Amino acid sequence: MERENEDLSIRWQCELLALNRSSLYYERVESSAEDQRVLQEMDKIYLDFPSYGSRRMSRELRRRRFKLGRLKARSLMRILGVEAIYPRKRLSFPAKEHQIYPYLLGDVTIDRPDIAWAADLTYIRLKHGFVYLVAVMDLYSRYIVSWGISNTLGAGLLL
Repeated sequence: MERENEDLSIRWQCELLALNRSSLYYERVESSAEDQRVLQEMDKIYLDFPSYGSRRMSRELRRRRFKLGRLKARSLMRILGVEAIYPRKRLSFPAKEHQIYPYLLGDVTIDRPDIAWAADLTYIRLKHGFVYLVAVMDLYSRYIVSWGISNTLGAGLLL
């Protein structure tokens, strides 16, 4: 964007680039130190009580001497990327268009090592983000055959 261009106005430049002018003038507002403290406390509460929604979360935060209402708690929960965990309707019914895969180990007897392996992928929360852990386990001996840690879910995580 050339703000000093006399031939093309900012309005015309934005139109040529299919860009809203409001996004050109937008300046991001950093969250306050108080909001950061509330987010940290909210994260701790969510680890202990993942079923808490915005109402219970705001009540618990007020009990811990933070001054905020339900709507502020809801917006901070959205920033944090957490929501209450509770049973949802029709959770166990697959969609009709989903393919049903056969269970390939149905007739296999696992009576010694190296017949069947299983892999699992999870994330580990750290102070400044997440790392991903993948592990491959032998199903007979429950021995971890291989594992890897990465900060991205890319091809670099392959074992």
